[in-house]
Amino acid sequence: MAQTISQKILARHAGKKAVQPGELINCRVDLVLGNDITTPPAIKEFEKIGVGKVFDKKKIYLVPDHFTPNKDIKSAEQVKMMRLFAKKYGIVNFFEIGCMGVEHALLPELGAVKPGDLVIGADSHTCTYGGLGAFSTGIGSTDMAAAMATGEVWFKVPEQLKFVFKGRLGKWVEAKDLILYSIGQIGVDGARYMSMEFTGSVIDRLSIEGRLTMANMAIEAGGKNGIFAPDAKTLAYLKPKIKGFKAIDMTPFFSDPEAEYAKVYEWDATGIEPQVSFPHLPSNTRPVSKCTSVKIDQSVIGSCTNGRIEDMRVAAKILKGKKVNKHVRLIVIPATQAVELQMIKEGLTEIMLKAGAAVSTPTCGPCLGGHMGILAEGERSIATTNRNFVGRMGHPKSEVYLSNVAVAAASAISGYICGPDNI
Repeated sequence: MAQTISQKILARHAGKKAVQPGELINCRVDLVLGNDITTPPAIKEFEKIGVGKVFDKKKIYLVPDHFTPNKDIKSAEQVKMMRLFAKKYGIVNFFEIGCMGVEHALLPELGAVKPGDLVIGADSHTCTYGGLGAFSTGIGSTDMAAAMATGEVWFKVPEQLKFVFKGRLGKWVEAKDLILYSIGQIGVDGARYMSMEFTGSVIDRLSIEGRLTMANMAIEAGGKNGIFAPDAKTLAYLKPKIKGFKAIDMTPFFSDPEAEYAKVYEWDATGIEPQVSFPHLPSNTRPVSKCTSVKIDQSVIGSCTNGRIEDMRVAAKILKGKKVNKHVRLIVIPATQAVELQMIKEGLTEIMLKAGAAVSTPTCGPCLGGHMGILAEGERSIATTNRNFVGRMGHPKSEVYLSNVAVAAASAISGYICGPDNI
């Protein structure tokens, strides 16, 4: 029976030869993830189960990143609960300030996820790990509690969508633009509870960082997961990160040519411009050439979507020798401390500081309206984050515009939304 990569991973973890859309299955998981918002309620539910131990001390990852460094007493108490829970049950992978990062950037960096894995996390952007050829998806805190106790979770097998990108990327066009374009075409519910599989010659040429960016935002189209077939780039990315690395047999985890899809989208990327999502939906996209009258008060570069070293290099390239507009606050947030250290080594931090940016320690911060860049009434921010819902970054009467890194950096310099060629 022909299967997609997502179906094959689910079938393997359910102990079945094949699965079909709509089928209810129970799966063993390879990794359970939680952060400082979702883990505390999961801990409370876990304690009610009364099992006395977690299913595997090495397969649970706890990453306080949303409100850290702790912004207030409540956030400090949440992280304290996580810290004590990790100690009580001997959980190995607890990453606090000093060794932390934004969870969905940190785990790939650590080599915690490999092709063919089944990953669940109490955060909607857990779909990020599909960039490595894993089936990964967000779950609620109650399911996280059950998974920590049993190592299992149930699924309804999703329908399958395929997105084929042909041609070549234009100047300043990034992976972020491909996913924004996709969401703009199908809408925020166009892939509701469906697997989004990305392929084509353009996808083959993307870096792993770019694939992670695209998989990260599958949820913004309603997707159950986003996924890319692993290749030589995937192995090269993982080899230095996994201790005792051996070539992984990925043969079972490629889609069969005869696999069935609910729909196949084929687009020529050659004509796609950098995209900007206008308030208040990621699907409200426009090419950057149509956005030049939008003045901004803030620009945010970072998040689990675009806070990796590849992103920071693009930002520094745009900012070098220039100054941030005096009416704009530019906030740069490397996604992990390894990224932050590499920025220092390469001189990127100095370039940004000289340009007038504020460079933060890793945190989710302003992405969810947590801290480090909250918007006041009537203010506008362009951001490389993943959501621009009403009040997402602060006041309900503020506005968030989503873009790639190059556009966010250029806009910070000009004071209005534009591409790098406009400065």
